[in-house]
Amino acid sequence: MKPIVYCNGEFVEEQNAKVSIFDRGYLFGDGVYEVVPVVNGQLIDKLEFLARLQRSLSELELEWPCSQIEYVAMLETLIERNELVEGSVYTQVTRGVAPRDFSFPDNTPTTCMAFTTAKSYLSSPQAEAGVEVITVEDLRWKRRDIKSIALLAQCLAKQQSKRHGCYESWMLEDGFITEGSSSTAYIVKNNTVITRPNSNDVLPGIRRHVLLELAADNGIAVELRAFTLDEVLTADEAFLSSATTLVMPVVTIDGKPIGEKKPGLITLKLRQLYVDRIKKQAGL
Repeated sequence: MKPIVYCNGEFVEEQNAKVSIFDRGYLFGDGVYEVVPVVNGQLIDKLEFLARLQRSLSELELEWPCSQIEYVAMLETLIERNELVEGSVYTQVTRGVAPRDFSFPDNTPTTCMAFTTAKSYLSSPQAEAGVEVITVEDLRWKRRDIKSIALLAQCLAKQQSKRHGCYESWMLEDGFITEGSSSTAYIVKNNTVITRPNSNDVLPGIRRHVLLELAADNGIAVELRAFTLDEVLTADEAFLSSATTLVMPVVTIDGKPIGEKKPGLITLKLRQLYVDRIKKQAGL
């Protein structure tokens, strides 16, 4: 079966999906995106995903391409047509097609597309062993809280981690870790999880939101503040979270070990709590 994608109201084979070269997503990166995990054919953390997409659209003065009910129905149809059991759905909304001008065009319909990717979430050899990260300078713009499709700085950061044989890059600004190129960053010290508070400096991660709820419900202490690279090096544990990793232990940074250079107990507990939550949502 050839993969099916959604593009502006139609479900088509991926090679037949077309978007104009004058789409503002192509010309300006003028749009937003979301990645939603799918387990057992079910969208995971659906309400949180819709809330963040609503916020990103609002911050860029973008209109929904359809109602939220229709949007979710489209995603569910796409999952069904691709017979996706476990993986993710990528969705993107741009300001649409208009002559190239920096100011917003009037009365232009948004462009909307979506596609699926198969991936294992519930079992992960990397989550069992932990991953390595490096640090890079944070080169991004000042509205990182918007899930914008303009990701060139993140691509540069991810490429650096790839060149060093690492899984991820954690970005540094004024001596503090902001976040990963495609993830939220955490450390654990004295049985307390430390991560940045939400602000314009970081993306409000859905996995982060859920993990903080799980921590509160299970007696795990949390401190919301920025932390330095030196603090990472002296931490007991470190981990990252994202839609495609859930909770991923970090065991080295810039080639130096973190804690005992293996996934820590709190990290593993949070991952298991998240997996249990997902299984419940997915009816497993």
